[in-house]
Amino acid sequence: MQKKTKKLFVLLLFLGLLPGLAQEKEDPKVGLVLSGGGAKGLAHIGVLKVLEEAGVRVDLIGGTSMGAIVGALYSAGYSAHQLDSIFQTTNFNILLQDELPRSAKTFYEKRDSERYALTLPFDNFNISFPTALSRGQNVYNLMSKLTLHLEENQDFEALPIPFFAVAANIENGEEVLLDEGHLPQAISASAAIPSLFSPVIIDGQLLVDGGIVNNYPVEEVRRRGADIIIGVDVQDTLLERDELKSVFDILAQVSNFRTITDMREKIEKTDVYIDPDIKPFSVVSFEKGREIIDEGEAAARAMLPALQQIAAKQQEEPQQRKYISPVESLFITGVQIEGNTSYPRAYVLGKLKIQSPDTITYKDLNLGINNLSATRNFNRINYRLVPSNDGHLLVLQLEENPSKTLLRMGLHYDNVYHSGVLLNITHKSLLVTNDVSSLDVVLGDNFRYNFNYYIDKGYYWSVGFRSRYNSFSKGVSFDLANENSGFEIDGINRLEIDYQDFTNQVYVETLFQQVFSFGIGLEHKHLNITSETIDTPNPAMPETGEFDDSSYYAPFGYLLYDSRDSKYFPTRGVFFESDFHWQLLSSRDDFSAFSTAKGTLGATFSPAEQLSVRISSEAGFRIGSRENNIFDFFLGGYGNDFINNFTSFYGYEFINLSGDSFIKGLLELDYRFLANSHLILSANFANVENELFEGGNWLNWPEYSGYALGYGLETFLGPVEVKYSISPEKKESQWYFSLGFWF
Repeated sequence: MQKKTKKLFVLLLFLGLLPGLAQEKEDPKVGLVLSGGGAKGLAHIGVLKVLEEAGVRVDLIGGTSMGAIVGALYSAGYSAHQLDSIFQTTNFNILLQDELPRSAKTFYEKRDSERYALTLPFDNFNISFPTALSRGQNVYNLMSKLTLHLEENQDFEALPIPFFAVAANIENGEEVLLDEGHLPQAISASAAIPSLFSPVIIDGQLLVDGGIVNNYPVEEVRRRGADIIIGVDVQDTLLERDELKSVFDILAQVSNFRTITDMREKIEKTDVYIDPDIKPFSVVSFEKGREIIDEGEAAARAMLPALQQIAAKQQEEPQQRKYISPVESLFITGVQIEGNTSYPRAYVLGKLKIQSPDTITYKDLNLGINNLSATRNFNRINYRLVPSNDGHLLVLQLEENPSKTLLRMGLHYDNVYHSGVLLNITHKSLLVTNDVSSLDVVLGDNFRYNFNYYIDKGYYWSVGFRSRYNSFSKGVSFDLANENSGFEIDGINRLEIDYQDFTNQVYVETLFQQVFSFGIGLEHKHLNITSETIDTPNPAMPETGEFDDSSYYAPFGYLLYDSRDSKYFPTRGVFFESDFHWQLLSSRDDFSAFSTAKGTLGATFSPAEQLSVRISSEAGFRIGSRENNIFDFFLGGYGNDFINNFTSFYGYEFINLSGDSFIKGLLELDYRFLANSHLILSANFANVENELFEGGNWLNWPEYSGYALGYGLETFLGPVEVKYSISPEKKESQWYFSLGFWF
């Protein structure tokens, strides 16, 4: 009996020691679990730093959302310090939005992005909303760049560290494990936060952020053979009552119930549980990335003895991580396009600007992808670089945007046009697949419309038609009447004019490097300029108060270069614009042919991080008949998109200076402070007179000058600007105010 009891005791003792024996297994396999948490996931980088310091060899990584992004890059061979450098230099404001670099857009696309405050799908005259705020193209581009050294790696088990990511099938709510395929695409799917990023299609499945179904995949890491599991938890915690201040807080709280409940069991399955103190941060606190990474490092350092014990049990040292140098150039052997059914191959290649076979820089490849994405004709652009003949075959996988009609809106106020509401209908593929039709209608104090039809042929000659009606009423100096009617009336120094412009243009243009455009065309323009201030019949005028009611016909040409990073508040870049019109015919009886030429050259640079300096020069002159001065150059007021030969000039009212030629210089200092706020100091100088360039007067000291102090704020409606200006010559001051994008 005693023997049996002794044997039972030994058996129980042996069974009790089994877990310890398992932990003492020679060379245990270590698995790492990285949870999702948005910006909080940057804490994973701090944890990885300590793991490397402790000498822990990570044999498997499973990640969700931000955990998948960090985990995939670490699995791909980057060190923790490299990841720190990468994410510290990443502009997350750009990464999380669809907004592409301005340099990636054609002039037509630049105009659209800097004109409308809101854009909604409008197919079949039904307003709908996008599936998300962003399509995630910028995230995909960055991940593609960072994983190019892997080339065509389809099996994530074959990475330097085996890896898998978790995504969710948005159609049925099932968990989807991604351990093969194209790594950037898998990362994008796992991190596609609903409403922030559009779903990603992989193998016919519509996938979103894996945090919906499994934000901490500890069970899968164990199932794949991990003996010891280190887990990093950066998930949200439940908020207190006084912290629930908005509908978004409530929705996030409800979403976190299941995740936090599940974690009670998941923590017990984790051998080393690391829980950084990231409560002060939100899922979008990317601007506090340094602090979040430090919190991850601090939490892991508190577990350093346990991590060192794990490292001591491992017989093999961690694989030495080599610095991954960025890919600078690629030899493209060909381009294969998949998924595109509507757009001509020449159109796609024209946007990419890739001639194959040829060697291109990675910067040019990324620019080409951005050019294609900027068209908004594709919901998502995935691409792979497949090794081929000592180079790479570029395989484009295009997901066409089914929406062809857009409703756009904007608001604006300024001192000339006053208030206006902009409604726009844009339709793509009206007559041919790569055309765009756009109609602007401005309702408010001054009715206007602008119609554009454009056949975009990429870097071939594109064809367009424009039609515009522009009108405003404004009190101006009597000089306008004196210069343009040939009569004088005593006792009047100001008058109200009604200005109407109806213009139609047919043109062709070609683009170079997205920043350079050259075009030629034919123009019909009808001007109707009247004033009710003058009610005395005058034989010099065909009708009381009428300065002009005539049509003009002219060939024209233009040259445009724009490398600025912003239209309204640039910090760098060069701008050049020139225009030439040859007025050949008119319905006026007293008309003689003449031509006008004008040009602007400006440069912006930033000598300090928050300071920008803008310098520009502008000039215009007239050649030929001077009988009709309607096309003279008029300076004064402040505005971005004045028509014809109207030009801004601080210190003077709108249309206050006029002549058939002028030269103007502008210097601006822009100090950026707070969030999107600008303090701007401006000074402009000009000479304006008839036949200015026929003598040496244009070299004289400027006759006119003006100075302005202004405040500008960048908003989703466009810029809000308030400027106070003075003119030393007139000893008068002017206030300028504008709200919203100019149109």
